[in-house]
This record gives sequence, structure tokens and C-alpha cells, in this order.
Amino acid sequence: MIKRQISEKCIELAKQYPVLSMTGPRQSGKTTLAKTLFKDKEYVNFEDPDIRTQALDDPRGFLGNYPDGAVFDEVQRVPQMLSYIQSIVDKSKKKGLFILTGSQQLEVSRAVTQSLAGRTALIKLLPLSIEELRASKPSQVHNLEKLILKGFYPRLYKEKMDPANYYMNYFETYVQRDLRQISQIEDLHHFEKFVKLLASRVGQILSYSGIANDLGVSQPTIKKWISILEASFIIYLHKPYFANIGKRLIKSPKIYFIDTGLLAYLLGISDEKELKQHHLRGGIFENLVISEFLKHRYNLALTPNLYFLRDKTGNEVDLVRENALNLDLIEIKSSQTIEKSLVKNLNASKIWPKVKVGKKIAVYAGTKSFNIFDTRVIPWTNMSEVL
Repeated sequence: MIKRQISEKCIELAKQYPVLSMTGPRQSGKTTLAKTLFKDKEYVNFEDPDIRTQALDDPRGFLGNYPDGAVFDEVQRVPQMLSYIQSIVDKSKKKGLFILTGSQQLEVSRAVTQSLAGRTALIKLLPLSIEELRASKPSQVHNLEKLILKGFYPRLYKEKMDPANYYMNYFETYVQRDLRQISQIEDLHHFEKFVKLLASRVGQILSYSGIANDLGVSQPTIKKWISILEASFIIYLHKPYFANIGKRLIKSPKIYFIDTGLLAYLLGISDEKELKQHHLRGGIFENLVISEFLKHRYNLALTPNLYFLRDKTGNEVDLVRENALNLDLIEIKSSQTIEKSLVKNLNASKIWPKVKVGKKIAVYAGTKSFNIFDTRVIPWTNMSEVL
């Protein structure tokens, strides 16, 4: 097993709360992590229809079989059972009694909030980070294009699977099935076109009306589908930062995918040469960097503090990290060279006069770290330096 950075945090939180709830996309490693960290607990998978029926028909009797707690996998399939878990943990007072996992953020979070508020720690496990790969499989983090195409799902590295086949099956089996469980999607053909259209707009401002017009689908439907993809950890909505710096800023989010391998599959990119020449290469590289910053926050069991800045005249900073007293400004460039002109938008005193700046950083596709004026420039392989 590739050691996950969130492991220590999981153990720490299980000593503080009676329930640990773990969400994340399918095949991100939740089951493996839970079974590895909590070997002493019995494992129960609610995808099994027989087990699910037992739990739903007689929840008290079912839970009585696990007096020392258990790892309950895909708990969103039996949300009614969480109320019974609440009564058990209230009586028991034991910490780390139940470990719950689920692949549907919206349903798990809603059920946990309603039934286990104050009794559970909620963490999110995304696919592997570059640092996790570097620690166990260092040869995998040198070729940028290969890494982007392969993506970060653990099974790809454990079983040495072909990415193209993996993502085809992942999309058809997990994405469409999960979405059918969450919401009735009658036209799967339109939905598939919708997801691929989102991929073609990676790194761009999200326009519900534009997507609706392109697909011939209503805006409410597009908003619903966006929410479902976000709840299933397929996409990430990168929100703008506009607090206290005026109304002239863009307030719509930008669209990115949680995993670059799935993004490349949806774009029809099949080899490194195509990726190097693709007109969306810049947006795909942005996706890689932003997803790494997002994983880092979640691996610390923290909510994202990540935004972007963009005004209506076109000035933009790709990534803004909010700190207690200031903002770190981070530019992301897919080029292998960095010049002064490429980091001009980090000149906060002129372009963002109301922003109190902490660090100014540029992440690029090159290989060397250096300083240019007052900006720290680092290669994508060294992102851990500034995470």
C-alpha cells in the first residue's frame, strides 16, 4: 500500500471522536486506508445487497453484531442506520468505535450532519498526491505528460493498469452509476456530452447559460448536474476571492477536475505528444497544480482556503491562498521558462491595491527553482516546497 499522508490525522481523529467519517471519489483508496489503519475492526460493505437488506430491515439487530464497532463501507447506501449509530456511541462513550466511508459527499455529509453532529470527524480522501507517489514510487513523478495522462487513482499504480481502459470503465461504471443513484438522469447521452463539454472548458469561468445553450438543456438542469458532479468528487469548483476588494471582480467559479487522468480521457488525449500540442495544455497543467494544493489541505483535514482573483479587465491570479493575515498569490505557467512578463499579475500594489500579500509564487513546467524580482519560481516537481 502507498502510504497516505492523511493516515496520522485519521488515527488522531479516531482517538478524539467516536465516529470517523471518510468521503472521497470511488477508488481513491478509502477502503484500503480504513482497513489498513483499523485492522482490529470488522469490515462491512453495504454495496452487498444481502448485507444492506439486513441493515435496513433490522438496524438494531444488525448493529448488535458489532459491539466493538466496525468499518462500514459505502454507508450512503444505508443512511437510516446513522441514527441508530448515534444512540450506540452516546451510550458507549468509546472513541473510534465506527469508521464510516462513502463515495457521495452530499449524501454522506447530509446524513452525518443530521444524525452524528458533534460525534464524528469528517475527512476527505482524494486520489494520490505527487508527494505520496514520490515517497513510494519516485520513478513515476519525473515525466509530466505521462503523470497527467495516468492520473492519480491508486489502482492504476497497484495493478499497473492501462489508463485509457481504466478511465473508460471508471466513467461508465462509477460516474454514471453513482449519478443514477443520486438523481434521475433520463438522457445519459446528453449527460455524457455535458461532462465532456465541461472538460473542454477546464480552467475557464463557469457559464451555466453558455453550457445550457450549447447542449440545448435548461439552466436548472445544468446547475443540478454540476452539483452532482461536485458531490461525487468528479469536478472541483475553484471559487473567486472578492472579500473586501470591491465589486469589480468576477464572481463565478472556474471549473477543474479532481483527477487529470479522467480529464485527459474526456478530452480524448491518448498520448504524450497529443498532450504537449493540445490547445488546453495550459488549463490541464493548472488543473494538476490546483488539485495538488487541494489534496494537501484535505490531507491535513482542513477545508480549502484556495481561490483565484480576476477582474473584468482580464487581470488574473490563478491561485490565491488565504492565510489569517494575508493572501499568497500563485501563478501557474505550463511553459518551461519564466520571464518577468509571465508573473506581472502578481504585482499586487498596482493591480490588486487592496490585497495584503504574503508570498508571491510561480509554479511552472520547468526544472529549476529561482527567484525573479520578488517572486519565488518553482518547478511542478517541487510543489511541496510551498504547499
